[in-house]
Amino acid sequence: MVESDNISAHLNKPLNMESPDPPFQETYKTLFDYSTGAATKNENGLVIVEECDLPLIDLGKLKLGESEKEECKREIAKASQEWGFFQVVNHGISNEILEKMRCEQVKVFKRPFHEKINESSLSFSAGSYRWGTPSATCLRQLSWSEAFHVPLADVSHFGGLTILSSTMEQFATTVSDLARKLADILAEKMGHPSAFFRENCLPSTCYLRMNRYLPCQIASEVLGLMPHTDSDFLTILHQDQIGGLQLVKDDKWIAVKPNPEALIINIGDLFQAWSNGVYRSVEHRVVTNKQAERFSTAYFLCPSYDTVIESCIKPSIYKRFSFREFRQKVQEDVKTLGHKVGLPRFLV
Repeated sequence: MVESDNISAHLNKPLNMESPDPPFQETYKTLFDYSTGAATKNENGLVIVEECDLPLIDLGKLKLGESEKEECKREIAKASQEWGFFQVVNHGISNEILEKMRCEQVKVFKRPFHEKINESSLSFSAGSYRWGTPSATCLRQLSWSEAFHVPLADVSHFGGLTILSSTMEQFATTVSDLARKLADILAEKMGHPSAFFRENCLPSTCYLRMNRYLPCQIASEVLGLMPHTDSDFLTILHQDQIGGLQLVKDDKWIAVKPNPEALIINIGDLFQAWSNGVYRSVEHRVVTNKQAERFSTAYFLCPSYDTVIESCIKPSIYKRFSFREFRQKVQEDVKTLGHKVGLPRFLV
C-alpha cells in the first residue's frame, strides 16, 4: 500500500464525536486531495542527519566553587552562541513535578475534541486551544498537532481549583525561577548584568504551552510543527522520549536525541535582538511519527507587550521595538505570507 492509499482510508473514516483527535482529514480534505503521496524535499534543501546530543550542561556546578560556577556560565553562553540550543541536568525541577505535569496534560488531551474546543469548560481563555494550521495551502504547511497555549496570568487566576491548574502553577513557578536564572547568566556573560529580565518578564507575562503530536500515517508529508523560531527571550522544554524535535545547525537539520534526565533550553528572537546577534535564535521543527504520539510542555519567557527591546551592544544591527510591535508584525506576516518572518523585519 502506498501512502496515498492510507490518505483515502483515513478520509473515509466516520467522524467520531467522542474522539480526542482533531478532525484533520475532514477539515483539510482539499489538501489531501491534492497530495501526490510522495515525500517532498526538505525545506531550503537542508539535509537531515542522524540524531545527536545537544550540549549538556550540569547546573549543579552553579552551587560549587567559583571556578566550577564560572565554567558552567561559560558553557551556557557558548552553547547559546554556537547552537542556540542546549540541555540542562540538575536543574532543580523535581521528577515528581515533571511527571505530574505530563500525566495531567495527557488527561486533558484525551478529552473529547468537542470539549477541548469549548475552552470555557477548562477555564482557559479564548484562543488557548489550537490545532492544525488554518493558513495552510498545502500539506507541508500543516502542523499535525494540538496545543493549549496558556498565559500564566490565567493559571494564577485558577487558584488551584483543579488538579490540572494546581499542577500547571507548580510547574510554572519552578520553571520560571530557572528561566530567570539562565537569563541573568546570559546577560552577565555579555558583560551587561541587568535586572531587565526580572523587571520585565513577570509571571503574568509568560506562557505555558502543552503540546500533543498525534501519530500520522503520512509522516513523510506532514510535520508535527512547522519550522519556526520562538518569539520570546528563551524557552524551556520538557519532552517525552519519543523524539521528533529537529533544529538547524551548519545548514543541516539535526535530530535531537531525547535525554530523560534533561530539560531543553533554546534562545528566542528577543534574546538574539537584545544580545545584538551574539546569542542565536535557531529555526526548529517537530516531525511526526507513524505509530507513537508525543507530548511536551514548553515555558516561554516573555516580557509585557509594552517592553522595549534594544541591543545591549552598539552599534546595533536591530531597530528598537516593543514586544507588541514584534508580535503584530509576526501576526501580519503569518496572515499575508503564510509564515513568520521575525527578526529580519527589524534589521537596521
